[in-house]
Amino acid sequence: MVPSTEAGERHPHLREPQRPGWVRVDLHSHTMWSGDSTTTPEEIAAAVEAAGIDVLCITDHNAVAGAQRLSSELGCRVVVGEELRTTAGEVIGLFLTERVPMGMTPLATAHAIRDQGAVVYVPHPFDPMRRNLSEAALIELTAAGLVDAIEVFNSKTSLASLNQRAADFAREHGLRAGAGSDAHVPLAIGAACVEMPDFDGPSEFLAALEKGQIIGHHWDEPRPWTPRIVPSTSGPSGSGPKSSGI
Repeated sequence: MVPSTEAGERHPHLREPQRPGWVRVDLHSHTMWSGDSTTTPEEIAAAVEAAGIDVLCITDHNAVAGAQRLSSELGCRVVVGEELRTTAGEVIGLFLTERVPMGMTPLATAHAIRDQGAVVYVPHPFDPMRRNLSEAALIELTAAGLVDAIEVFNSKTSLASLNQRAADFAREHGLRAGAGSDAHVPLAIGAACVEMPDFDGPSEFLAALEKGQIIGHHWDEPRPWTPRIVPSTSGPSGSGPKSSGI
């Protein structure tokens, strides 16, 4: 997919040519189902098209309803994910088929993700501003062989040293490296991603990620103000009466 001129100016790395047979994957993003994001389906669809992202991992906080709905509505492939709050920080599950309960220990959470044949991905592992998984818990999960990949570049992490620390940890422990925008506003989509060989399913994803290249930059700008309506995500279907938003 080709990014728009505006998206390319915002995120210059998106203007670089892609290798044939490779895709750009944003491994970490949020929608209005997260609770701390107000990005609507229409906004995320427009942002994905503008950024030219091929695969978007939608990792809402403790929810999969938005990702499941958007998997058939966006102009890119969607990986259903969930950013889970555990007793020692956050863990992401990718390629989930159903929601994993929040509030469990990191070990129990990782096992619950694996029980679905899904991928255990540790976001922003050393960034205390992002509810990071504690270092002790990260080491415990890694020693148990329960970490499939960690995020070595989060575009919202303001200190480059924290992303570097994650990259060093991945290299020292032989872990796959991932990257994501951690987008809570639509313009952030594509601020960080992985260029990797195309894949089908979690096993091929992990194999392709081993060959991937991290691209991106720090980007944490607020949403430009516009009058908007944000639908409610209450109810089992994730749709309810509409309410005013900002």
